[in-house]
Amino acid sequence: MRILVAEDDAILAGAVLHGLRQAGYAVDWVKNGLEADSALEGDEFDLLILDLGLPRKSGLEVLKRLRGRDSRLPVLILTALDGVSDRVRGLDTGADDYLAKPFDLAELEARVRALTRRGMAGGPTLLRHGTLSYDQVGRMARINGEPLELSARELGVLEVLMLRSGRVVNKEQLAEQLYGWDEEVGANAIEVYVHRLRKILAESGANVQIHTIRGAGYLMDLAKGV
Repeated sequence: MRILVAEDDAILAGAVLHGLRQAGYAVDWVKNGLEADSALEGDEFDLLILDLGLPRKSGLEVLKRLRGRDSRLPVLILTALDGVSDRVRGLDTGADDYLAKPFDLAELEARVRALTRRGMAGGPTLLRHGTLSYDQVGRMARINGEPLELSARELGVLEVLMLRSGRVVNKEQLAEQLYGWDEEVGANAIEVYVHRLRKILAESGANVQIHTIRGAGYLMDLAKGV
C-alpha cells in the first residue's frame, strides 16, 4: 500500500515516513504543492497525507485539482491551521479527515487505518485464499485462524500476491508496493522476502504455494491436490 506525504517540514515528514514505514507502508515524500500535484498526476497512491501550508502551491489548491480530476483518493489533512473555518474549508474542498499539528504518531496511524478501511468501501478488506487470510486494515495474516509472525515487508509481499492470486507478479510490481522513491531496493531483496514467506507458509501447513515463474515473476496459487 502506497502513501504520499506532502509536507514541507523535513523533521516532521521524516518522523511520519519512519513511523508509517515501520508499520509496513510504502511511503513517498514531496516538499511542495507543485511536486505533490505532479506526483498525484503521474503515480497511483492509496492515501494522501497533505499539509495545507505547502509552498509554491497550497494544499487546498492541490486538493482542488485532485478532486477536479474526479479522483476518490482518500486525503488526510495535516496542518497547524486548526481553526474551525480552516477545518471546514479543507473538508468542503474534499478532504476525508483532518489532524491538527502537533499530533501523536499513534493517532496518525489510527487515522490512516480508518481511511484505508473507508477507501476500500465496496471491496473486501479481508482477503482469503485457501486456508490463508489477510486483514488489509489490521495487517494480520492467519492460517486457519492462527496468526502468522511476518515482518512488515513480508506482509507487503503477501498482500500484493493475494490481491493478484492466480496471476504473475513481477519484481518491479512488488518493489513499487514495498518501497518509497528514496528507499534503495537491494538486488536480491524481493527474492529474500519471497523465500522467507514461502518457507513460513510451508511450515504453517498452508494449502497455498508461491511459484517462481522463471523470467516473469511470482504466482500464488492453491497447492496441487487441494
